[in-house]
Formats: sequence, structure tokens, C-alpha cells
Amino acid sequence: MNPEPTAYWCALAWLPPGQAEPGVVVEVAGTRITAVRTNVPRPPASAVQLPGLTIPGLADVHSHAFHRALRGRTQDPLEGTDDGGGSGRTGTSGGTGTFWTWRDRMYEVAERLDPDSYYDLAVAVYAELALAGVTCVGEFHYLHHGPGGRRYDDPNAMADMLIAAARTAGVRICLLDACYLTGGIGAPLAGVQERFGDGDAERWASRVDALYERYAGADDVTIGAAVHSVRAVPAEQLPSVAAWAHARAAPLHVHVAEQPRENADCVAAYGMDPVRLLFDRGVLGPRATAVHATHLDDGGVGLLAQTGTTVCLCPTTERDLADGLGPAGALARAGATLVLGSDSHAVADLFAEARALEWGERLATGRRGHWSASALLTVCTEAGHRALGFPDTGVIEVGARADLVSVRLDSVRTAGTDPAHAAQAVVFAATAADVDSVVSGGVQVVAGSRHRRVDDVAGRLDAAVRAVW
Repeated sequence: MNPEPTAYWCALAWLPPGQAEPGVVVEVAGTRITAVRTNVPRPPASAVQLPGLTIPGLADVHSHAFHRALRGRTQDPLEGTDDGGGSGRTGTSGGTGTFWTWRDRMYEVAERLDPDSYYDLAVAVYAELALAGVTCVGEFHYLHHGPGGRRYDDPNAMADMLIAAARTAGVRICLLDACYLTGGIGAPLAGVQERFGDGDAERWASRVDALYERYAGADDVTIGAAVHSVRAVPAEQLPSVAAWAHARAAPLHVHVAEQPRENADCVAAYGMDPVRLLFDRGVLGPRATAVHATHLDDGGVGLLAQTGTTVCLCPTTERDLADGLGPAGALARAGATLVLGSDSHAVADLFAEARALEWGERLATGRRGHWSASALLTVCTEAGHRALGFPDTGVIEVGARADLVSVRLDSVRTAGTDPAHAAQAVVFAATAADVDSVVSGGVQVVAGSRHRRVDDVAGRLDAAVRAVW
């Protein structure tokens, strides 16, 4: 195998404090950047040339890899069997075309996967993310066990397959092992949900301890914790999950306030909304990330900001599932750090997620200009990696992890861009298809928009998804 290049020449590079500089040489040793030289008008003979604008690697903070099998099969809620009213619509679990009816289809996929088929699907999913410029993924993992809750010989077999898949695809992973104990507040797990559960938080922690020790010291893997939601983890069990994460200084993520029904059920059961409950039980804090946070009141916004809790928005999924438009602007004004995720993989495009953040706030306020292109790139890069336990990543500077993503400025979407507006063009016009090259931890995994490790990513996706269905 040929050695990895030790220098990259960037036609333009987005450098701190957030501006595009022409003619930048980035020198690399192992996984780290050792030098950044500017004003180099011609590429050195030994350097690999990166076209367009080179930015740090993107972080997809919230992923459910197996949801990729739903793309193109659940977006049209009018398609399907008649609901009995002659509408031609599909409807179970509380209404037509809601999050809850989508969840029924998601459970169909969860029921069918085993470690081998999950590996095949996840390799293709993570390779697609790499082609889109993602160098680190936060996998919110709750598909732990076999059908009926049967334990595999290795109870972390499914997690191992996800980590192996990320390594094959050349992306780092924060495996967020989710505690999932109930099928709703006060309701037992039922059906496919039995695959998600460990019985109680103590047994969940025992299983995750083994996973944590297995990858201790790995440079490309972090093991974090997750509370699936207040629907899935009883209030008295929340402190145990939080304590596990706090003792290891590990990331701790949680779905919160995604649906009005979740909020109403929480208030009915505990006399407080999910954000207040999580605060009272010690879940929120600087290493915590609240995912979605769509239905917050002013008090919830304030608590998330005051505790230093990061908020991960997933605009495409939140629109696709009709979850609602979250208070992104209010969170930012309160001082909360925002990051982004692909969640259900309805699309795999962090540029689309970034501009949706700004455009959603424009729709909500009737005013333009809430985040600059540079600020949105920071959301996708430095802030996202920090939320996944990689705080030394997401900037092009000496000592940082060598993650570089070059985005073409001569495609039909970006042609005509001048250097002064390159960041704007990337955030507000480019798509994942414009990513030309990706260097992840010093290794070039994408060149000329082709994955160097996973042949025929589209073909592998097609085969893996068809095998699931």
C-alpha cells in the first residue's frame, strides 16, 4: 500500500477565525496537522491538490444507520393501504401520516436486522456519509439484542458491527449506547422493542462497561451514553445513566421534546416537562446533547442554555416526520451551542441541514440573516466534533486532527463563485454531490468524488437495503 500523502495544497482553505485563504499547504504526520502555510500560489511537487474550498471534516452528530433502509419508502404517507375511511391512507398508532405511523415502519426494519446484515447496511451508510464530507458520526444505538430480546453470545455484537462498519468506511464513530427500558411511560417493552432493552439501568451499565473497556484508548472510537427519551427510561433510572457518563467524562445524548405527546405524557406522569425532568435527574450539562428539542417553552430553552447542554437539530428529519420547527433562534440567543445530524438519513447532506437551520428561522421570523455561512460551518465542524467527544477536531490548524474536505466551486450549483464568497456558496448552494476529496484522520478516503475503500457505494446501498426488505 502506498503511504499516505504528507502535504495537501488547497486552492482555497477555510481557516480560523473563519475566512477563506488562497494557496494553503496543510502538512500532516499520522493523524495530525503539523503545519499550515498560507500564500503558496502553486502546489509543491509532493503535495496532493485539493480543488475548490477545503473545510474541516463534517460531524454528523445524530445518526440511526438502520433508518437508511426507509428512504424513499416512507416519505409519502398517502401511499399504502386504506385506513377504513376510504382515504387510501395508511394509519395505525394514533393518526394518519404522523411520527407515530412512521415509527411502525421503522420497527419493521429493526425487526429484520442481525449483526451481519447490520454491518452490510452500516458500511454502505457510513460510506455515503464519507462521500458527503462526514469524517465523524454519532450513532445513537439502541438495536442491541436479538428477536424477542434474546442476547447474542456477545451482547455488544450489534455495536461492534457498527464500529467495524465505520472503520471500513474510514470515518470515526461516537457509539452512543442508548438505555431503552420501557415502551412508553409506565408501559412495558412490546414486540420489536424487546430487542432494545436491558431490563434496568444497572444491567444496561454492565453491558456498556464491557463495550467501553473494549475500545479504551482507541483513537477513532468514543463510547458514549444515551437516554433514548423520557418515554423509554423511567425517571428513577435516569440518574444511573447520567452517573455512568459523568464518571467517564463521556458524551451523553438524549432525545427530548420531539413530540407534543411526549411532553404531555411527561407532565401527566411526573408533573414537569422532559427538560425539567432531565435537569432534576442530573442528565443535562456540558457533555450532554439534547436531540431535537422541538417543543420547548421559554423555561426549557433557558435550562438547556444555562446548563451548557448542546442541542442537536435534525432539520430534514424534523420536517419529514412533521415534528415541527424548533426554537433554534431562541436557543442560540440564550447561548446554547447548536449542532446538526442526519437522524433518519432521509438525506445525507450536512450542507442541506445547515442551510435549513437558517431558512427555518427565516420562515419563523420573517427576517433573513440569523447565522452567517461561517457560523454554520462551525456548527457542522468544530461544534459537532466536540459534542461527539473529539474536541481536537474540526479546525484546520496545527495540532488538530487532519480532517480535510474539499468542495468543488465549479459544479452547476457552485459555478461563478468568487473566493470572497466561497463559504456562502458551499453552505447555501452546494450539495453532498459537490464533495471532491475527504481526508479523515490523515487518510484520504475520498478522491475525485469516489470512495477509495468501499467500491460502488450505490450498489452496496442497493443490495443492503433490498436484503433488509
